[in-house]
Amino acid sequence: MPSSRVDRPPGSLRHVELKVTTRSQGDHTVVSVLGEIDLYTAPRLQSELMNALGSSPARLIVDMSGVDFCDSTGINVLLAAHRHAREHGGELQLAGPGSATRKVLQVTGLESVFTVLDDPAQVTGQ
Repeated sequence: MPSSRVDRPPGSLRHVELKVTTRSQGDHTVVSVLGEIDLYTAPRLQSELMNALGSSPARLIVDMSGVDFCDSTGINVLLAAHRHAREHGGELQLAGPGSATRKVLQVTGLESVFTVLDDPAQVTGQ
């Protein structure tokens, strides 16, 4: 019986996926992120966030509850989107970051830059 497991040579990179979905919820746009945000997937997130920020002034919530990993590239994408939103009279909030992402925000001091919510429903009232 064929195996569904993919064998990779030692040292090869695994394929990392990032799923990003956007929906309107009240007067906010919720961008839900699922997977890992790193050097390879950050451009996709950046593109999705910039599209969502196209409507000025944008009120954006980035639902991070499905993010398993976020490196400095991902943090920089979020920071740039936050800055863009603020410069155009909008806002960008992070919701439901996991413990690893929250730790990065704390260590870098960015927890005081971003509004960090435990749950996206806090702002949207659902």
